[in-house]
Amino acid sequence: MHNPSLPSYEQCEQARLARDARFDGLFFTAVRSTGIYCRPVCPAPPPRPRNVSYFPSAAAATAAGFRPCLRCRPELSPDDASLLQDHTLHRALTLLNEGILQEQAASALAEAMGLSARQLQRLFVARLGATPAQLHATRRLLLAKQLLTETALPVTQVALAAGFNSLRRFNSAFLAGCGMPPSALRRQHGTVQGGEPVLRLAYRPPLDFRAMLAFLRKRSLPGIEQITEDSYQRVIVSNGAASLIRVSADPRRLELRLQLGTTDPRAIPAIVARVRRVFDLDADLSVVHASLAQEPLLARGIAERPGLRIPGGWDGFEVAARAVLGQQVSVAAATTLARRLVDSFGQHLPGMPEGLDRQFPTPEVLMEAPLETIGLPRSRAATLRAVARACAEGRLDFSRAQTLEHFVQRAVALPGIGPWTAHYMALRAMGMPDAFPAGDLVLQQVLGQGQRLSEKQTEARSQAWRPWRAYAVLHLWHLAAATPKES
Repeated sequence: MHNPSLPSYEQCEQARLARDARFDGLFFTAVRSTGIYCRPVCPAPPPRPRNVSYFPSAAAATAAGFRPCLRCRPELSPDDASLLQDHTLHRALTLLNEGILQEQAASALAEAMGLSARQLQRLFVARLGATPAQLHATRRLLLAKQLLTETALPVTQVALAAGFNSLRRFNSAFLAGCGMPPSALRRQHGTVQGGEPVLRLAYRPPLDFRAMLAFLRKRSLPGIEQITEDSYQRVIVSNGAASLIRVSADPRRLELRLQLGTTDPRAIPAIVARVRRVFDLDADLSVVHASLAQEPLLARGIAERPGLRIPGGWDGFEVAARAVLGQQVSVAAATTLARRLVDSFGQHLPGMPEGLDRQFPTPEVLMEAPLETIGLPRSRAATLRAVARACAEGRLDFSRAQTLEHFVQRAVALPGIGPWTAHYMALRAMGMPDAFPAGDLVLQQVLGQGQRLSEKQTEARSQAWRPWRAYAVLHLWHLAAATPKES
C-alpha cells in the first residue's frame, strides 16, 4: 500500500526513472532484490518496478532492513521541507536535531512536546515511517558514513561526530546499519586527501547562491565574516577553540562545499545544520512557487530569480543585535555600528587571520555594556541591552521548535522591539517561512505599485501567500531593488 505521506506512486515512478533532482529527499527507493535503498537521483541502472518499494525517509528504509546505497549516498539528500507545515512534527524534529535524544530516551522528547510516548511514536511513524529513536540512529550513521567517505578523519573522531562515546558500539551500529564495518567503507573508497575536511551539502534545484551571498555580504559582521561573490567564510568558536569554515558552490553538482577547519568533531553536526539553515538548503521551491505564483507580481519575481531562498544568519543573537543596530539607519551605517560593537565588546581570537579574528560579544557582555560609547542613541542602546538580557535569562531564544506567533509575542514584549524587527529576526535568525514584516516601507511601496499601502493592507494582501510569506518578502525586496531600513 502506498504511504499517504509520499508523493503519488506515479510521481515516485516518474521521478525515479527521470532521476529528477527536485524530488531528492522527498522519498527513497528501496530495491528488494539487492537490499539497498537509494535517492531518486541514483545513477545506477533503474531496477524493475516489481522489485521497488518507496519510503518517506531514510530511517524508514533502514527500519525495513535496507542498507544505504554507496553510489548515490542517501546521506547527501536534503530534508523534506514539507515537514515545516506540520507544526507539531516540525517542533519535534527540531528538538531531535538539537540533540535531545543524544543523552536522553525518546520519552524525554515526548515530555518536551507535551505528548505521550505512544502519541509521539504514532506521529513519526505515520509521517516518516520510523520512530524518533530510529530517525536519530539513522541520521547518526549517515553522518558517519559521509565523514568516512569524504574526509580523512580518524574513525575515533568520526564516532565522536556521530554521537558515539564508545568505538565498539559505533563499529557494531555501523555494521548493523550499513552492512560493513567502518574500516571496510574506508578501504572501498580509497585514500582521502588529508588536510581540512570538506563535506558535500546537497539541495533541490534551483539555488541562486550568488544572490544569497550578495544579500549576506551587505549585512556581514566585520571581523567575523568575509563574504565574496562566490564564497562565505567566517570564524567560529567551539568548546573554546576558534577555527574557520568556508562555503562555496560545487560547479559540477547540485551541492555546496563546506570546508571545515580544525574543528572539534563533536561540533560537526551543529555546523552542518547551521550552514544548511543559512543557505536554506532544505527548501522545496516547487511547492513555494506553486503557492506564490498566483500573485502576478510574485510570478514576475520568481521568473527573474527562480532560485531565491531565505538567507539566514549563523547565530540568532547576532542577527537580533544586528537588527537593533540597523533600526532607523542605512545598511552601511548599521555595518559601521556592528564593527564598533565587535571591536569594543567582542573577544579577540589570537592566532586567527586578520579580519577573521573576533568573536561576537555574548548576551551576558552586552546586557551591561555602555553601548552609547559606540555611537548608539540612548533608546537604541537600551533596546539592545534589553534584548541581550532577555537572551541571557532565557526569556528570548531562537530555537525553531517554537511557533512564529510565540516568538513574535515574546520579542515585541521587549522595549524598542516592534513587529517589524520581530518578524525580521524570525525570518533571518530562524528561517521561519511565514515571517512577514508587514510594516516594511519597501514592501508597502512595491505592493502598492507606486502608492504606499498601509500596514493593515499589506498584512491582508499577504494572507494568500501563507505559509511561504518569507519567500514573498525576498522576492519583493529584490523587485524593489532596495533593502528595508532595519537590517
